[in-house]
Amino acid sequence: RGFPSINPTPSLIPPLPPVITEPAAWRGQDIQNHPAWVHRFDADALAEIDAALGHAKRQGASIPFGPDLFPLTGVARILNGVLEELERGRGFKLLRGIPRARYSDADCELIYWGIGVHIGKPVSQNARGHLLGHVRDEGRTHADPNARGYQTNQRMDFHTDLLPVDVLGLFCLRTARRGGASKLTSALTVHNALRAERPELLAALYGTFHIDWRGEEPEGELPLFSLPMFSACDGKVSARINSLPYYDSAARHGGQYAPTPLQREALEAVQAIANRPELMLTMDFQEGDIQLITNHTMLHAREA
Repeated sequence: RGFPSINPTPSLIPPLPPVITEPAAWRGQDIQNHPAWVHRFDADALAEIDAALGHAKRQGASIPFGPDLFPLTGVARILNGVLEELERGRGFKLLRGIPRARYSDADCELIYWGIGVHIGKPVSQNARGHLLGHVRDEGRTHADPNARGYQTNQRMDFHTDLLPVDVLGLFCLRTARRGGASKLTSALTVHNALRAERPELLAALYGTFHIDWRGEEPEGELPLFSLPMFSACDGKVSARINSLPYYDSAARHGGQYAPTPLQREALEAVQAIANRPELMLTMDFQEGDIQLITNHTMLHAREA
């Protein structure tokens, strides 16, 4: 499944980080059926979550609110362990067991928010200022340069989300009628594959790329932003891979912002590697599931 072998002049390739061996550099086939990445809430945890919901409703809580209105003790300790797994382990976790059918949509929003504020500080990553957003088909398509992928029902290729997000969360209210499976691939494993197979493409990914805000730039900012797709600091590699349409539509702001042929080849190589069956992991959501992933080392995608 490798790419054609090319032997570029070594001097043209800057020094690259060594092979990454940390736990987040996993292969999907090795962990697809491993139970460790699923945490199933037990009866005590579910009772505590239910009690916290009751407290929040009695206090008239409305989003946004702080952790004091959703008091958790045992579950908070569980979430501390989850955060440790996100930051220093495999980089993702699935929380399962919340009895979705017992709760209204509004209750689920409160539960999801209440759990979230025990993990970190919610931030918005869209122009609407949503701290809690809904992923639903708005009848839009990737061809619309001002559409975000989560507003469509189309397949989404492997990507990280827009800054300043550290941890991504997704609560499954309803499963898709068909399709919609969530897929993860470790960006660090992709980095290792490129290092071994196409180091010149990996080096290119450490260069500057231009990404379209697609109509959601912060007030006063340019309609696109520029940054490398991989970077390394203090021995840690992080990724900023975006969906392919975000690079292509950057050219509407000037031809100089289009990816170069080498950059385009590198981006397509990332997608080809990330989609290798032995590397990616597939999650079939159940209603009430909460998926948490680190946005710095995990790439996520979705089937149509």
